[in-house]
Amino acid sequence: MFLLAVLLCVLLLDGYVHKVPATEHLPYMVASDWVPEKVLRGGPVLDATGSTVRTYRVPKKTIVLTFDDGPDPMWTPKILKVLKKHKVHGTFFVVGQLTVRYPGVVRDLVNSGQDVGLHTFSRPDILRGSKADIDGELARSQLALAGAAGITSSLVRPADSSVPSRLDNLSWPAVQYLGSKGYLTVLNDTGSEHWLRTAVHGAANRPVPEPTGRSAVVLMYESGDKVAQTVHALDVLIPRLQARGYRFTTLSKAMGAESFDHPPTSAGLWKGRAFVAAVQLSQVAVRGLFVLLAVTGLLVLFRLVMMLVFARRHARVRNDPDFSWGPDVIEPVSVVVPAYNERECIANTVRSLAASNHPVEIIVVDDGSTDDTAEIVKSLGLPGVTLVRQPNSGKATALNTGVAWASYELIVMMDGDTVFEPATVHNLVQPFANPRVGAVAGNAKVGNRDRMIGKWQHIEYVMGFNLDRRMYDLLRCMPTIPGAVGAFRRTALRDAGMMTEDTLAEDTDITMALHRAGWDVAYQENALAWTEAPGTMTQLWRQRYRWSYGTMQAIWKHRRSLIERGPSGRFGRVGLPLISVFQVLAPLLAPLVDIAAVYGLVSHNPWRTLLVWAGLLGVQAISAAYAFRLDREDLRSLWALPLQQVAYRQVMYLVLLHSCITALTGNRLRWHKLRRTGEVGAPPGPAVRAS
Repeated sequence: MFLLAVLLCVLLLDGYVHKVPATEHLPYMVASDWVPEKVLRGGPVLDATGSTVRTYRVPKKTIVLTFDDGPDPMWTPKILKVLKKHKVHGTFFVVGQLTVRYPGVVRDLVNSGQDVGLHTFSRPDILRGSKADIDGELARSQLALAGAAGITSSLVRPADSSVPSRLDNLSWPAVQYLGSKGYLTVLNDTGSEHWLRTAVHGAANRPVPEPTGRSAVVLMYESGDKVAQTVHALDVLIPRLQARGYRFTTLSKAMGAESFDHPPTSAGLWKGRAFVAAVQLSQVAVRGLFVLLAVTGLLVLFRLVMMLVFARRHARVRNDPDFSWGPDVIEPVSVVVPAYNERECIANTVRSLAASNHPVEIIVVDDGSTDDTAEIVKSLGLPGVTLVRQPNSGKATALNTGVAWASYELIVMMDGDTVFEPATVHNLVQPFANPRVGAVAGNAKVGNRDRMIGKWQHIEYVMGFNLDRRMYDLLRCMPTIPGAVGAFRRTALRDAGMMTEDTLAEDTDITMALHRAGWDVAYQENALAWTEAPGTMTQLWRQRYRWSYGTMQAIWKHRRSLIERGPSGRFGRVGLPLISVFQVLAPLLAPLVDIAAVYGLVSHNPWRTLLVWAGLLGVQAISAAYAFRLDREDLRSLWALPLQQVAYRQVMYLVLLHSCITALTGNRLRWHKLRRTGEVGAPPGPAVRAS
């Protein structure tokens, strides 16, 4: 939470110094009867610091070049280079937002002898703003200037200012207020447009300013579309006008003042330095964040493309009329059901197995339940059902106990809250016709999808888990056989070391161990199992927390496969990187997409940000629709996808982050038993034909 708070502050600060202020379209008043006539007809420098307002013009044959909207890291140095070339100086009115972003450029201005004034902090129209707006803009501007160059300034040029004759009854009170705060308001005599036209057209006989002999404060810009023309105009017109007797100087020298710069107070200096340092740090952090965002985007896009390409290829292969695993597998199968306090679900689970169209023996291992799970199994009185009772020892031990009691080579494992369709077992064991296949992952589906949290998990199962498994199946690096529906050869289990309690994800652990033992793991999309997903956020958090932590444990446990040879090395160099990147790294970085979206909404163009986010959501929707089509699911469930992206996805981020912190701190996570309701009583959909 501390890191999140720091990141939020960094983004807010960076957004603040980059934010473009909203322009208030206030009408310009024609009336100017409040403005003294001598001001309207006077010079461009207004001094309202005393009881009497005074205006100043620069001396004859003198030109003061003033530059607004800087500093610019590219163009300001080029302007300085031209001024230095012709041995002239200018007056630069800097924007506070840019000052804190490019303090080195402002220091170069001061060190090279230029005058530096304020052009507000974020360029609002302070001449039509409130006193509070003026105070805030100037205080922040002075703070930025103090931090960047160790000075403050008493020169102010309001944004979008013009010649004195354009002052009216709305803007004049602001000029008076600026004077009461000790500031000189600097307007201009002429803008840069005439300079640009003269330089571009080469009119040497039309010197600027006109008429000959007149002085001028010339307004130019350090940034914008025409800065290149400005630099060119300076290089052409300065020597031309110098040859005609014009003198170029700063505003302070033109007015006979030593300087309009002042040293800040000690407190102001340190506040300014802290402000500039904080902005510099925020810029580095934000650049780093957006580099990570680019990496994340590439990872997500790469994963999406891989999933879609491999899923399409997988579907073509499996739907090919000539595809076959081999001879039909009809030998009996042992089904092991570990059960701990499953009274709400166990009857439905066992009944669904008893209805299987494949010969099965059912072994229910009661792992020390404190409810009447065992009694419910006994009361069913179904043939072929064996109840084994043991003290509470954990799921891995219960599964191993079931395997020890099993009569057959092929063993199906399922959870006590899951129901099978009649064809599920038969479909699930067909890949064993290939003698290299040591285990098979089935297609787990969410059975309780009536509530919103169930719909979100339904989308996740179809789009994420099952679409992923198609890709991993073709790459022969399936990371997890779901506990809800999986099948194993007894021989393969023994080669892999049986189920262990080394991790909290025993299904992921055994799957990786099977790969390392040299066995193939297949995915059978037609082996459907309907499982009861967590019905509350608390239960969901506990489940995913265990899954995430257990997956990290399994990755760490099997890390040596990265350097091993044979099947283990193949899995280590293909499977482990994919799992680490797609199931740990990419989800950890994925919140940057949402952070960038919020940042864009608050600090930049909200409509563009919304358009980009909508585009990303559209890509997700297309991918989800394709995944639903492959799994023969109803597309109407996808109406919940936008809400899933906004709410559900954030919870998954936090769960993964929580798991990473637990892993890094070395804490041991205990098993969380989820509370079941027994909502999944029978397969919601029609049975899929055996294959």
